This record gives sequence, structure tokens and C-alpha cells, in this order.
Amino acid sequence: MGSLREVFSFPHPVNEYAARTVAGLVAILALLTITFDLAWMLPILLYGFLARVLTGPSLSPIGQLATRVLVPVLNLPEKDTAGPPKRFAQTVGLIFATTTTVLYFGAGSALAAYSVLGVLVVFALLESVVGFCAGCFVFAQLMRIGLVPEKTCEKCNNLSFGGA
Repeated sequence: MGSLREVFSFPHPVNEYAARTVAGLVAILALLTITFDLAWMLPILLYGFLARVLTGPSLSPIGQLATRVLVPVLNLPEKDTAGPPKRFAQTVGLIFATTTTVLYFGAGSALAAYSVLGVLVVFALLESVVGFCAGCFVFAQLMRIGLVPEKTCEKCNNLSFGGA
């Protein structure tokens, strides 16, 4: 049962460069989806966010590509950052991906779906290119006003996280 618990856990700390690489891959896939009207990619993006929220990179193809292939091949250094804010950011991404998928397939509105996906692209590019994690910034504000439990805050206090 221990290995199942390991699979369904989010890493702490997280390699900042792996997270930024994942964000870059998400941005590329989302841009391709919008540009070429690849609606079949929407459930794949949705799955990726769900997998990363539940398991970190363990069950995420993009997470595996980033952590096992791209980060080592690009010889990116290890830079620890707190896991809970990154998980929160993936949850926000999951909400965007779910909304996009429902708008496209449920409401039949490609324009609305791709508009929401475009916002996701902006946030993914911000993290990937300049290292600003908007979800982490919001998480820090939630910590500041006391909406994040103290136990979670303790994990974050000794590590930086984009936007804090």
C-alpha cells in the first residue's frame, strides 16, 4: 500500500525548473490546440492537470517528459521550491482545463473555450519564461490572510515559491 500512497502524493519540495518546463509544455500544447483547432487535445490537457494535482509528475506524461527527459537533457539545475503552492497552481490549471473542455464539448462554444485556454497560455508562459507562478502568488496571499492551514504553511516557510 505504501507504493500506491507514493504514487498519489505531490512532491515536496518541487524542482522549480521541472515545474517551469511542464508549464512550457502546457503552453505549447495549448497554443497548438487553439491555433489548429485541435479540440481532441482538450481532454488530454484536462487529464494532465488532473494527474499532476493527484500525483505530481508520476502519472502525467508531460510531468514525466519534463522530469525524466528534458530537465536532465537540458542540464537544468536542481532548485527546490515548495510543493503545496505548485499543487494549488495545478488545481487552478485543472479548473481552467475543465472549464475549457465543458465550454467546447458541453456548450459548443469554441470561441469561449479557446478564450479561456488563451488565459491559461498566458499564465503558463509567465511561469515558464519568467518564473512567475500566478497560482503560487494567490496561494501566498491565502497563506497571508490565514485561509491556508498552519500545517501547510510550515512546509512553505523554509522554501521560496514563485510570487511569494
